[in-house]
Order: sequence, then C-alpha cells, then structure tokens
Amino acid sequence: MKMIGFDMKKYTSLMVKAISERISKFGDRLYLEVGGKLFDDMHASRILPGFEPDAKIKILEVLRKDLEVILCISAKDIVNKKTRSDNELSYASEVIRQISLFRSRLLNISSIVITLYENQEEVDEFRKLLIARGENVVVHSKTKGYPTDVNTIVSEEGYGKNPYVPVTKPIVVVTAPGPGSGKLATCLSQLYYENKNGRKAGYSKLETFPVYDLELTHPVNVAYEAATLDLNDKNMIDPFHFYATGQMAINYNRDVEAFPLLRRIFQKLGGGGLIFRSPTEMGINFVGESITDQELVKKAARTEILRRYMNARVDFLQGKVDKDLVERAKQLCDNVGISELDRKVIKVVRDKFAKINVPIAAIDLGQGEIVSGRQTDELSCAASTLLNAIKILSNIPDQKKLIPQDKLLPVLKLKQEILNAQNPRLDIEDCLLALFSNIEDPIINKALSNVEKLRGCEFHSSFILEPRDRVILKKLRINVTSDPIFYNEV
Repeated sequence: MKMIGFDMKKYTSLMVKAISERISKFGDRLYLEVGGKLFDDMHASRILPGFEPDAKIKILEVLRKDLEVILCISAKDIVNKKTRSDNELSYASEVIRQISLFRSRLLNISSIVITLYENQEEVDEFRKLLIARGENVVVHSKTKGYPTDVNTIVSEEGYGKNPYVPVTKPIVVVTAPGPGSGKLATCLSQLYYENKNGRKAGYSKLETFPVYDLELTHPVNVAYEAATLDLNDKNMIDPFHFYATGQMAINYNRDVEAFPLLRRIFQKLGGGGLIFRSPTEMGINFVGESITDQELVKKAARTEILRRYMNARVDFLQGKVDKDLVERAKQLCDNVGISELDRKVIKVVRDKFAKINVPIAAIDLGQGEIVSGRQTDELSCAASTLLNAIKILSNIPDQKKLIPQDKLLPVLKLKQEILNAQNPRLDIEDCLLALFSNIEDPIINKALSNVEKLRGCEFHSSFILEPRDRVILKKLRINVTSDPIFYNEV
C-alpha cells in the first residue's frame, strides 16, 4: 500500500474557492494562466504522494460551466520541433493531444493561439491542419515595444495589433504544451481589449511550484529547481511580497524579474491587476496547506532530485545538455543531502553488474523487495526485469515462462530477419503485446492485472535504455534512471 502525504480533496476545495473569489474581485472575467502541466503532472505526483497527475484538470472540471480554454503554442516551437521530455511528443503533437483530452473531459477549447508568428511555412501548415479539424485559430506576432516601452506595448501598435480572441465565459484558462509558449502575452493582450471595451477583467496564475509558503530550502522547492534546470529557474524570496506584507514567500526568478514591468502594464491597462502587490499574490497555490506528511514528502522530493541528476548525466552523454547543467543538478543533490547509493535499486544493479558484466536492471517493489533481470538472447534487460516483477506480484513460480516459445519466436523472427532491427531482442512493448495475445490463459491474465501495481516503483538499469523501453516504462509511470553508459560499451 502506497503511503499518502497530500490531501487531494482539501487541495481541490481550496483551489476552487480561491478561483471563484478572484472572479468576484475583478468583476466580469478572470484570465487564468496555468503554469506546469495540466495533464500527466508526474513530477507533482512523485514528490507529493497523493497528488493526482490530473489534479488541475479536476479543479477545472468543478468550474466547467463557467469556463473555457485558450491553448497557446509558440511559432518558434513549431518550427524548431520542440519536444516534451515526459512523452517525447513535439509541442505541435501535444497540442493535438490536449485538444482531445480537454474535450474528453467536456472542457471547451474556444481557440488555439499561435504566438510569435512570422509567416513561417511550417506554422502555416500546422495552422491549416488545425482549421481542417474545425478549430478556431488566432495568430499573434511579437508585441511591439516589449519589454521596455510600456506606452507602445499597451496601445494600438502593441497589443492592439494582434486580434482579440473571442471568449464568452467568466473564467478563461490559458494554457500551453510547455513553457515559453506565450501564455502571459496572450492574457495581457486579452486584458487590453477587455479594458478597451469597458469590461472588468483581471489576471491570475494557477501555480503548483515553487510552493510559496514552504521554506526556500524545502526539498519540494529544490525539486522544482531540479525540474527546470534547462530553464535556469532559481527559487528566491519574493522581495515585493516581503516589502508589502512583512512575510516571507517563495517565488522564482523569472516571475520576480518580470513583476515590475507587469505591474506597470497593469497600471496602464487600469485593470484589476492593481490589487497585486507581488508576483506571489498573482498566484493561486494551496499545495503547502494540503501537505499532510512533511517527512514523507521531503523524502519523495529528495529522491526526485536524485533522479533528475541521474537523468541529466545521461542527457549530457547524449549531447542534449551541457556539463554545467549536470554540475548544477549535482549541487542540488548535495544541498538536500542525497547521493546515488541512497536509492537502493542503484546499488543492487551496480553490485550485480560488477559480478556478471551483462546488461542488467532492477525494480524496487517496496517493503525492501527488489527484483532484477538480465539481458538474454531473447529479451532486453528491461523486459526481463518487468516480467520477473509481475511474476513476483502475481505469485507465479520463477521457472514459469510467461511468453511461450510459439508466441516468442515469430516476434523474434520479425525483428531479426524482416525488420533487421539493430537490437533484435524483445523489448517491453513486444512482451506486453505477446502477453495480451495469450490473455485467455488465466495465469497470463493474472500477471497482466498486476502490471498497474508497478506504478511509482523505482527502476534502474546498468546502461542507457533503448528509447522504446524507456518510453513504455514512463507510460507505466515507473520512475526510471540509468547509469550513463552506452549499450555498446557494456
């Protein structure tokens, strides 16, 4: 049984109440910028045991009848084919995915806004695709005068150059597939038109991290820095909040640095934003008040920081990040007092690999039970480990082969002789498909029913996993790390 350190019911209730109160302060409409992930927020669920990955969506569902969604994407991210690290999807593909997810939850997407548009050919193709799907697409170019000339920014030459995005609901959620997508600029552009048309409207930000009422060095806040190393985010005490209230509050450098400009824009707009004395006050965040077990949460956050460091080492070896990022990740581990061998599954893998010198992986099932698996002629070490784990969870004898030879051999032949696969062994997806093809077997059916129990388990491999294995492990919500060694070096 997994331990819980976060009260989802309390969190949802506090957030819904606060959002509703913000609308009443502004009058007619609230533009609610959503930071972080709306769907599949695995970072939050890992460091706050009990936080549900779709927690923010559940908050919005409560407010559904008064709410619509604007989904933003930067033209630059479309051109550069920027991808999300969690699901390997491009931002453009993630927009398509999120449209479907929102509508499956009966949440209305009123428009897709493409920001920083400069007549790029790739962007025009994506725009046509969205229109063909029946979406309302609005394009915004860079705001003239930004970020220094407030008089130009808040004028017909600035926000007035971009079209108004038609909305009708009291709450307009503005979200995106990732950071840097132009959510704030879209909100401010909308406020310009609302003010121009005499409608009372305001802005707020739905935050998860950093948690303003936890201390600066709290592992949950340090874990936020670890998760945003590529953005170079730094947590800091909000000086505006301390000056205004005399109370300490934690925010991060980008919001603090942007606040003086944002305050001047709000003053120029003459909108409800004047009630904010600090970037912290702009946010709506009740994570801190909803933590029920501080020690459990701190432990989970420290482990996440270590995972981020381990993954940064692999990314560096693959040329995805520079050495400075790895060094900063290591410093965060040192700051919270955690090292590689504090994660037991790593020590098990390294000890066994030192003895057999064959690719190996292991998964921690909890209560001290760690199951390992080695690479064979037929299976990747990740697939072998997964099969061994579900045997343990299902009380299936070790000698029992879950995949019979008559199911295994055709797949091996396909990979080796027809597809000429570089790694011809069965990976996790191959194994799961083979198991499902034999689901009428009661033993196999039992094994598959226990796969879900692997969610949240810690997994480590002795070398960098094949992308297919890594993606499937992530989809199974297993926490994956690897030693920074290429397969051909094992």
